[in-house]
Amino acid sequence: MTLTVRDATFAGDITHTINLDFATEQVTVREIITERVTQEVEAHNAATEQGSFNGLVQPSSVERRLNGQRPKRKIIDAEKQVYVALDAFQQNGYFVLIDDVQAESLEQRVTLRSDTEVSFVKLTPLIGG
Repeated sequence: MTLTVRDATFAGDITHTINLDFATEQVTVREIITERVTQEVEAHNAATEQGSFNGLVQPSSVERRLNGQRPKRKIIDAEKQVYVALDAFQQNGYFVLIDDVQAESLEQRVTLRSDTEVSFVKLTPLIGG
């Protein structure tokens, strides 16, 4: 079963899409997040051009500023990124909407259909608040 996952803003704008393949129609929110992050990391690590990582979990602006641009391509650890993404979900760093209903837990079961819509909505911290 192929599932199209979208990154969306609160205004409903789509900023990124990715297709995920699952062997079964029954998956958990954890499996959706894990597959998404793993696929993004694999695509980044396989790319021939040097570039920044464009996935669900991004380095903080302080970390990017301190590390600067590196001449060598950095291989990203998929397992670590999955851990960070799962933790961010549990800390409300982003929402996962399944057919416009917010997922409540990582173990929540989802029955995939051809018209299932999954959106990731990142929360932006307020500055100075």
